[in-house]
Amino acid sequence: MSAYDVAIIGAGPAGMAAAVEASRAGFSVVVFDEQDAPGGQIYRAIERADAGRLALMGEDYATGRALAEAFRTSSAVYMPGTIVWNVDASLRINYSGATGSGEVTAGSVIIATGAMERATPLPGWTLPGVMTAGALQILLKAHGLVSDDTVLVGCGPLLFLVAQQMTEAGSPPRAVVETAAPGALRRALPHFFGALRAPAYLRKGLAMIRQLARAGVPVYRHAQAVAIEGREAAEAVSFTIKGQRHRISAGTVGLHQGVIPNQQITRLLGCEQDWSASQRCFVPRLDPFGETSIQNVYVTGDGAGIGGAVSAALGGRLAALRIAARAGKATTGEARSVMARLARDRAIRPFLEALYAPSDEVLMPADDTLVCRCEEVTAGQIREAVALGAPGPNQAKAFLRCGMGPCQGRICGPVVTEVIAAARRTRQDAVGYYRIRPPLKPLSVAEIAGLAPAAEGQPLD
Repeated sequence: MSAYDVAIIGAGPAGMAAAVEASRAGFSVVVFDEQDAPGGQIYRAIERADAGRLALMGEDYATGRALAEAFRTSSAVYMPGTIVWNVDASLRINYSGATGSGEVTAGSVIIATGAMERATPLPGWTLPGVMTAGALQILLKAHGLVSDDTVLVGCGPLLFLVAQQMTEAGSPPRAVVETAAPGALRRALPHFFGALRAPAYLRKGLAMIRQLARAGVPVYRHAQAVAIEGREAAEAVSFTIKGQRHRISAGTVGLHQGVIPNQQITRLLGCEQDWSASQRCFVPRLDPFGETSIQNVYVTGDGAGIGGAVSAALGGRLAALRIAARAGKATTGEARSVMARLARDRAIRPFLEALYAPSDEVLMPADDTLVCRCEEVTAGQIREAVALGAPGPNQAKAFLRCGMGPCQGRICGPVVTEVIAAARRTRQDAVGYYRIRPPLKPLSVAEIAGLAPAAEGQPLD
């Protein structure tokens, strides 16, 4: 079994920055990454993006090239194409990759698994042709693919970013159908002066909206009763605004309701979690340096709470500096400086979270709407389970098998918590979340049976 000073799970901006900083401090570092190259979702395919792709995706995406280069030249052992499927309290990590299954131990673990898009259960969301806005962006980043028959539905900055990038690619969406509830701007205004500490984000947002207007992309605001129509695949999006029904033809629909932390590993480890009323999700309870309730386990990047690429990289550095300071290899002053920069960059978040909060209609699907896609469980069946005495997601799982499919509750978990909390008329943190058990991702029996002490991995060169 191999032993490392620091094990990092995820090679997005947070994981790469943490690896660079930890390597600089002289630690032995291993980085596990499910993708075949570093970058994560934000900087996906950054190393092979040509000048045209970099220009298309924008300056923020292009900045990931320098971070990826620094990561590649660090001393960290990089293990791409590798799934981490178990982490236990002794900081032993089980993984499976191209060379088989293996196991390592670490003095500290930095979880940098990022975020996932909040599910948008509505009529027709399981039809072919319907995907998340993030999936559309991945197709554009990794393969240069874009549909010219797309409608984007939901709310959040990513929705407008994808619309802007599609426009730059020459295939603007047919429309942006925004579902934020009326009064969102009014609720966000108290946070506006705080947002001025990070003015670049406000300028970028206004620039995106102006570009869409110049391109003639219609934006429908405060849409309700959204449904995706089609028999065998998506054919149109229909919705209501101020009592008037609209219908827009579309063969591709991109859904988005913001992003939320990926909490599977922290749940598996038993890290304490708190409900975030502004982000409408659970977030791990962390100290100012990103350390969880379990000593030597850190969470950084969007997995610690949504902040974006700049905050993710700063958070990765901060966690590594904290580990280094404890070992006498860095000063607390360095960490404090990064912490101050992180606070400034995150100053925009309260404003954005109020402006783009998902509407109650999105969080409370109709009874006949599928919530758990894997096991085909509807919102109405969840409510029936509550009426029969199920107090939380784990009991509903026993009744209905929701959360037992290949996604292991990643997609349906947040929705199930919301539905049960509303049905019981109680708080989401009183309802809780699924208990997470290994393996974290589907594995073959051969992968589990083949678990053997880890090889040393391949150095970055």
